[in-house]
Amino acid sequence: MTRKSWVVLATVLIVGLSGLMTAAGAAEPVPPVNQSLPTISGTAKVGQALAAAPGSWLPAAESYAYSWWRDGTAIAGAAGSSYRLVEGDLARRISVRVVATGTDGGVSAPATSLPTAAVQAGVLVAKAAPTISGVRRWGRTLTAAPGTWSPRPTALAYRWLRDGRPIKGAVHPTYRLVVADFGARIKVRVVARRAAYANGTATSPATGLIDHRVGVKRRYTYSIATRGRITANLETFTRLAAASYADPRGWRSAGYQFRQVARGGDFTLVLSSAAKVPSFGAPCSSTWSCRVGRYVIINQTRWQHASPAWNAAGRPLRDYRHMVLNHETGHWLGHWHSSCPGKGRLAPIMMQQSKGLNGCRFNPFPLPSERWTSR
Repeated sequence: MTRKSWVVLATVLIVGLSGLMTAAGAAEPVPPVNQSLPTISGTAKVGQALAAAPGSWLPAAESYAYSWWRDGTAIAGAAGSSYRLVEGDLARRISVRVVATGTDGGVSAPATSLPTAAVQAGVLVAKAAPTISGVRRWGRTLTAAPGTWSPRPTALAYRWLRDGRPIKGAVHPTYRLVVADFGARIKVRVVARRAAYANGTATSPATGLIDHRVGVKRRYTYSIATRGRITANLETFTRLAAASYADPRGWRSAGYQFRQVARGGDFTLVLSSAAKVPSFGAPCSSTWSCRVGRYVIINQTRWQHASPAWNAAGRPLRDYRHMVLNHETGHWLGHWHSSCPGKGRLAPIMMQQSKGLNGCRFNPFPLPSERWTSR
């Protein structure tokens, strides 16, 4: 006969004897006997709840008392039929111990479940994605809200993204937009941390396109003309001039919008052969570009080859073209020549950089202090 059969037979005899003794008026409470061990259901991860089933008992039990155990040691206060795993359970094995009370008050010996697998780290879940607030213009500051998490994280890390790529050094809850963000979409990625939990990651929706530093304050129109024998590509000149005027680092950052028209306009942008530049009058010479009245004159030689000093410094030709357009257009906007504000600093756009820097550094765009006009 098997052990289980013996247990069943003994239980039947006990129950029968109990009935006889009760009839005689001298019965003792009969403790239930466990027939199958208690079991545990649920996921063994920190933060998850485990539930106990008491197993089967004979005679039938009226109630059960539970206690939860961590690697064989009772867990203080864990006395219900369910138990939510906490940080201290990580990598430990959990079991439940059940004591049954019979209908006549008999109390059983405890029965203990098999232990769970080692408890794994929990999962931090983003219930609501991070969000971004702030004005979408470069020079302004965006602020991230981390979203909502379950459970609540104890630490948060931020990483700002430009068109999906991480922005170097942008790892704080706020981010000041820079000119490189112009025309891009910005997101923020939040990493949530909590002890005994794997890191959670969530990313905000993208912003709309980042706009110019300021809105349009003044609108100007210009036409393009030539003088003398032109060997430069006029289509390229026209395209690059428009790009310089629209560049977020240029006069557009002061709120000035420039639009080309077929003829006339507020001013005329002229590409002139070097020999014809003096024909515009003082202060023009065949060596440099200049501005006279409504004419913003770009010397073709300088446009094609920059200046000796610029080239000696290894600066790109495209930057020289930005610089000469911004400088001469700055005169038309009402700016006078400037001097170097200090050794090692960027030169003002209205400094005659082609002629000398006096310790400043070459700079193809207006400084913040130059973003004004008398027009």
